[in-house]
Amino acid sequence: MTEVFRDIHGRLKAYGGVECAISGCGILVLAAAYLYWFVAEDAGPVGRLAALISLALFIWMCLRFVPVWVSAWRGNGLEVQADAERESAAELLKIFALLLLFCLGMTLLVWLIRLLQGHSESYYESLFYWTYTDSHHYIDIARDGYISAADVPGLIETGVFADESAAMDRLVQLVFLPGYPAAIGLMYLLVRDYVAAAFLVSALSFSGAGCLLYKLFRLDFGRETARRAIVFLCALPVSFFFAAPMSESLFLLCSAGCVYLVRRGKYGLGCLLGAYAAFTRSLGLMLFVPVFFELVNAYLRGGKRRGTLARFFWLLLIPAGFGAYCYINYRVSGDPFKYMEYQSEHWGQNFGFFFGTAAYQLENAIKYLSEGRATVWGLWIPNLLWSFFALAIMIPAARRLRPGYTAWFIAYYAVAIGATWLLSAPRYLVAMPVIPLALALTADSRKKELTALAISIPLAAAYLLAFTIGLQVW
Repeated sequence: MTEVFRDIHGRLKAYGGVECAISGCGILVLAAAYLYWFVAEDAGPVGRLAALISLALFIWMCLRFVPVWVSAWRGNGLEVQADAERESAAELLKIFALLLLFCLGMTLLVWLIRLLQGHSESYYESLFYWTYTDSHHYIDIARDGYISAADVPGLIETGVFADESAAMDRLVQLVFLPGYPAAIGLMYLLVRDYVAAAFLVSALSFSGAGCLLYKLFRLDFGRETARRAIVFLCALPVSFFFAAPMSESLFLLCSAGCVYLVRRGKYGLGCLLGAYAAFTRSLGLMLFVPVFFELVNAYLRGGKRRGTLARFFWLLLIPAGFGAYCYINYRVSGDPFKYMEYQSEHWGQNFGFFFGTAAYQLENAIKYLSEGRATVWGLWIPNLLWSFFALAIMIPAARRLRPGYTAWFIAYYAVAIGATWLLSAPRYLVAMPVIPLALALTADSRKKELTALAISIPLAAAYLLAFTIGLQVW
């Protein structure tokens, strides 16, 4: 007990005036947001409790992060590299090949499970099963591009669509960003098959992302931690989505490349990759945060020279990537923010509070369980568990992570989980590379690693099975 109090005392000593001011302001803002939500939303007592727990975990993580952040910007210890030796080409090739095999293995497992279910289809035919998710939207866009409301009458007249309802399903595809469909289109030029092209883009992107993340994590934590992080990246329960014809893998590749190149001082090229990440998924805008932290660090280390200050202009490239998507919205619909209207009208998604998401996720989980609806196992329970798991694993890691990484997670989590009527929390969070790194830092021994894998792998198998038997897994 004495040691616990000493630990608490030591942590409190890390809080000076600046730390207290930042933390106090942050808590006041979050408390005000919770009170506003409490009054405005018609949540039940269970939902309000879930929201409060989510908020408490978030604040706990932030309180552990603030002293690290302030200390770093005072010039303390950010540039200590644990493993300066460069990776060999053979080492990276091995990682690349293993991750390719992981993607192939996921598709083979789905095919075999479907054969056991009685489906008589070839391996290639089984790939089309994956398109019952949002995958078919990306493939449609890669093949046909976006359509506008003005195109609909002519397309109905020519028999492309049976009626306006069928046309509407294609019209609202404007909410899916063009980065991944563009990559599919390029791959199609080589393989002449849109489905195969989509799978290849995902597999190659994931393999490349794994190599970049390994290099990135080694800058601060060395080989063993980097290895564990890549293992956990593959073993997390929703990691099979990296093999799917969806944007997660490409987004992860661009995000990893952006942060790694910036860490190596290649700011322009890194921010260009950040721009493409924002052109692929709106959450790519959150790359602004870690890049900003690294630029501040470079500015402080560089003696505040004019040259280091000028690098901040590279940051503008990241929102420019999303701006290009808004311009496409304008060209297609006449409104640069038309995607927001479609998201609200057809998916019920608007901006909200991340703790509010915990409330309706738990309430829906309880409701669906009481009604005996199997959907609960694919949607509400995984969404709820993943949202809490991500916060829980970041709490012990917040004092060990580079402050820019924790800040990145905070911004990413608040935006991703804050969406109303959120159905895809596991898939959104699995593309946040700080999570497997945090898990690798927490499970920092062979025994802890094996224990974590013993829990995660069965959950991953169950989630893949749920996907394969047709439960709503998004």
